[in-house]
Amino acid sequence: MIRLDPVIASSSAPSSVPAWAITSAGAPSAADAAFNAGAALASLDGLARAQPAWAGAWRQRLALKCAAASMRLAGRAEDEAALRDAWYLRPPSADPGPAGAVFGAWRQLAGQQPVATPDRLGKIVDQLGLHWDGNALADLCTQIEKLAASQRSAPFDAAAIAARVLAARPDAELFAWWLADLVLAQGLRWSRPLPLLMAQAFAPAFRAEAGGGRRMKPGEQNFERAVCVALVQAAAEACRLAGELSRRAEKLLAVAPKLRAKGAGDVIFLLLNEDAVAGSLVTKNLSRFASRRLFDRLQQQDAVRELSGRTTFRLFGL
Repeated sequence: MIRLDPVIASSSAPSSVPAWAITSAGAPSAADAAFNAGAALASLDGLARAQPAWAGAWRQRLALKCAAASMRLAGRAEDEAALRDAWYLRPPSADPGPAGAVFGAWRQLAGQQPVATPDRLGKIVDQLGLHWDGNALADLCTQIEKLAASQRSAPFDAAAIAARVLAARPDAELFAWWLADLVLAQGLRWSRPLPLLMAQAFAPAFRAEAGGGRRMKPGEQNFERAVCVALVQAAAEACRLAGELSRRAEKLLAVAPKLRAKGAGDVIFLLLNEDAVAGSLVTKNLSRFASRRLFDRLQQQDAVRELSGRTTFRLFGL
């Protein structure tokens, strides 16, 4: 029988962004956009600092959304389903391929502290398919330190670092968005970043008023205001996702104590901390056959969802 730490298992209803902060029509002034972004990030702040049982799955699903938007930015065809397959169905320690490597970069952002070092950034640009001189990355880290000391609002620092990256390397927009979320987390003093802005890169917030609705890029006119508008939407979507996962996690946690399969605790832990888990998972305590039976039971109890839509090579998650 599975026994969960009541502190870890406890769950509270996630907050939501105030309706008045979500602007659906017209272009707000710079001041209004900044004010709304502050309200939205305040709603998200409690979730970013909390450690509910499902926080890992929440962060990794946000990472998946940003990775899917990254594929569109890079002109690739992989969607969320293809990225899941590339990551979760590969053999242990196998290369996930170019798309999976990008997904891995966003997963790392969601799972590690918002610290920028030349070594770390060098590994990230490699994952994103870029190549960057070590001295240039060291200079970029220095610029991030200066932004942290500037005492400006976090959204403006995020916009500034994205603009700086693109000014130095017009081919590195994907890295610009990745770094923007890291700098945002630094400014908000979050222990780990939330992947937010990349998922909004094609949203109305970044459609320039001039130029026939052309997508606005970092550093262009009104980009700081657009980042603020985008953060309102990103925070609202992240809060809604947290609400959905909280409800689904409650069902899973209610079923967990009734599971008697050896190794079931490992599966519950993975479901709460990953975007998806392969239905053929094998651990030291769980065979492939036992894993299939466990996931079938969890699905029957409406405690998990099958995410791939397939009858074979299935993937499960909250």
